[in-house]
This record gives sequence, C-alpha cells and structure tokens, in this order.
Amino acid sequence: MKLIPNLLFFTLLYLTPFTVKSKESEDKEVPVEEELYGVKYPNSCEVCKYLVVELENRLKETGKSHDVIEIGYELDDSARKKTKYKTSELRLLDSLDGICDKLLDYNIHKEREDSTRFAKGMSTTFKVLHDLVDKGVKVDLGIPLDLWDKPSAEVSQLKTQCESLIEKHEGDIENWYFHHQDVPLRQYLCIDRALRKGDDACLDEVFVPKKEDKDTDKKTKTERKEDKTKDKKKKKKKLKGNSEEEHEVKIKNDEL
Repeated sequence: MKLIPNLLFFTLLYLTPFTVKSKESEDKEVPVEEELYGVKYPNSCEVCKYLVVELENRLKETGKSHDVIEIGYELDDSARKKTKYKTSELRLLDSLDGICDKLLDYNIHKEREDSTRFAKGMSTTFKVLHDLVDKGVKVDLGIPLDLWDKPSAEVSQLKTQCESLIEKHEGDIENWYFHHQDVPLRQYLCIDRALRKGDDACLDEVFVPKKEDKDTDKKTKTERKEDKTKDKKKKKKKLKGNSEEEHEVKIKNDEL
C-alpha cells in the first residue's frame, strides 16, 4: 500500500510543468527544457506570426488564377452557379490545406534571441559545423549527421500549435477572407483576436544580419569558390595528362 502514495507523488511530479530560476534574471522563471536542454518552445505570438506569413504567401500564389469554377450539386449544368476561383471558398480551402506543414521548412537559429530565430535556411551555427565536416573535422553533437537537418523540437511544436490556432480561429479566418481583406491579416487575426493585449511585440521583429554573420557567409562563399577553382585545376591537369599520354602513344605508333 505504501507504493501507491509514492507512485502518485512521482506521477504528479512528472505531470507538473517545472520552472527554474534563470541565471540571467532571478525574477524570470524559465521552463526546465530551456534551462537544461536549450529548448525554447514557440510562444503564441510566434505561432500566429508565421501562420500569417505562410498563409499570405499561399493566398498570393492561389490568387494568380483566373479560373471560373462551377458550384452546386444540380445535375443540370445550366443550373449550377459560376464564380471566380479567386473569390471562392475553394481557394481559401486550398490555401489552408497543409499550411502548417510549411513551417517544417523552418530551422531554429539559436544565435538569435527574438522571433526571427524561426527562419528558413540553415543557421549560422550549422553552416560552420557542416563546413567543418566537409573539411574532414570530426564533429560530435550526440546525434547522427543525417538528423542534423531534421525539424527540431521547437519547429515541430510550431507546426502543432499552428494547427491548434487554425482549429480555434477557423471562423475568424473565413470571416476575414470573405469580408475584411482590407484589414491586414496579422491585425485582424493575431492582434485583435488570437493574442492577448501586449503579447504581439514579435510581429514587428525583423532580422537584421550582424556583421559577423555577413562575414561568415562571405567566408563560406569564398571557400566554396576556392574549392571549385581547385577542382577545375585538377580536372585540367588530368585532361592535360591524358592528352599528353595519347600524344606519346600516337608518336610511338607512327614510329613503328
């Protein structure tokens, strides 16, 4: 019988979200995942921000169509209504279909502290690590090399929360699409409905590359150019060597 209270205790211990005091600030509580493992899950502002980014991009793509579609279930074709795809519900459904999967194309850039840590493309840290591996340096991150570019825990959580946000605010998105497209989607959905007052600061955050990031990118590009130049020189030497050998063989055959 003594095992039951102990089991209950450890169950509650496991289910209770842990927070620990950050070393940087005694007043700020940080989830244990971030403190111990460096995993900082997306907040509601980041989720709404990148849903809006991807949905607006998808609507731009689908909005290029000039098709006219028929709606209705009447057997008589003439009784069916015709409408422009650009203003139809079908376009909205096509745009929302799999929209949160687009967030799996993002990577976490741990060298950035604000919402711009979620971005497409390889992070500066992993660029450096991949360059080291390409040069033959052994790098041990505790995970296989083929898993380096897989979606991180933060990105996977971004996608999951995106799906929850759409499910909760599907009616708001439809209402915006049909009646309020004159209002920016981030204003209508994020600021006015999905987020609490004061939680929308991340919407204005834009990534500005630091000087060292630019230098790193230039350096890696330069190194790649140098590698390509070396490869070209090697190929030229090889071709030159082959042509000289062929020339020698031809001379010998002529002498014979």
